Amino acid sequence: MGQINNGFSETGLRRLRDVLLRHVESGKIPGLAALVSRNGETHVEALGTMRHDGGTPMRRDTIFRMASTSKPVSIAAAMVLLDECRLRLDDLVEIWLPELANRQVLKQIDSPLDDTVPARRPITVRDLLTSTFGLGMDMTSLGTPIMGAIFEQGLTPDLPVPMPEPDEWMRRLGTLPLMYQPGERWQYHISNDLLGVLVARVTGQSFESFLHDRIFQPLGMKDTGFHLSADKIDRLPPLYAPDPQTGAFHVWDPAEGGRHSQPPAFQGGGGGLVSTVDDYNAYFQMLLNHGMHGSDRILSRPAVELMTTNRLTPEQQAVRHAMATNNVHISFGQGQHGGWGMGMAVRTYRGDYAPIGQFGWDGGSGTSTYADPRNQLTGILLTQVGMTTPDSARVIHDFWTTVYQAIED
Repeated sequence: MGQINNGFSETGLRRLRDVLLRHVESGKIPGLAALVSRNGETHVEALGTMRHDGGTPMRRDTIFRMASTSKPVSIAAAMVLLDECRLRLDDLVEIWLPELANRQVLKQIDSPLDDTVPARRPITVRDLLTSTFGLGMDMTSLGTPIMGAIFEQGLTPDLPVPMPEPDEWMRRLGTLPLMYQPGERWQYHISNDLLGVLVARVTGQSFESFLHDRIFQPLGMKDTGFHLSADKIDRLPPLYAPDPQTGAFHVWDPAEGGRHSQPPAFQGGGGGLVSTVDDYNAYFQMLLNHGMHGSDRILSRPAVELMTTNRLTPEQQAVRHAMATNNVHISFGQGQHGGWGMGMAVRTYRGDYAPIGQFGWDGGSGTSTYADPRNQLTGILLTQVGMTTPDSARVIHDFWTTVYQAIED
């Protein structure tokens, strides 16, 4: 059986390493950094190289683009404001975001942009926190006029135009109707970027500086932010988007001169952070510890509970579940957890090796970050391979399978 330390078997950790190494040696994943932690025991693997053609090895302190795994971390800024009563769950957002007053709502998801009815009620802070304010990235609605407009206006990361600075982004967002009535339907992503604008307007400081002061610095997350200083850029690998047909490694974003080499026009809470396995572990350990980091309270216990338990109604959950299960061939099996809290998925049914209650999220840059209260476990897997092919998703699935196999009590 092998020696058991604080909850991982040696045999299990060896299998974890062997499986990850198999992916790297296949040539599909140039390199990765992985961290698992349980009951104070932390195990890290840094395998492969920064570039697909070799060179600098991956290290524990390699910095990765977190993509959508930014969401579970950036949400904490809004939770701090709730804790301090600078925001309330049912405050109208138009107090700070007047661009979102007097919304119109499409009659049908594929309606022309002017075929609308008035919103039944204003948008609230709760709607943004739960991703139900009425607009989002819906991959089942590609080709509709509203999704076309979202892309054309630069309202989502880097497709096909860069995102403008926050006030202009808000102005453009304000020209569009909502896809659904406020509070009606869970929708992905745009609410997370919108929360960053809200935090900046409420606090009078940039989203990044507020996150730094209240979350990153207290947790010792010294390598986390929306851009990297010149002395750290050599720790960032290129981000590859492999060709779906040939598998050839196309550089989607270089390190030097890339989108993280200078402060971005838009600090996107939905997908803009860079970080390391240890920084993310510090954050998720704080969530497992009900908001405490050592003797410092970062978030209140009820704020953490709100974030990390399912917030969706049965109807909303059914829609989210259908979107995930009906698109497994597109998502390569990611996103099937059932529920959603605030800024992150929450597992509401046992669909794979992870238990109910596990929370976190995955990123399109080949990243996966979760914590599991039942097993007092965190797991972070970071790669530099975007999900234009199934390769990084497969590493993520195999990582979690072997993490759970390694648990021994």
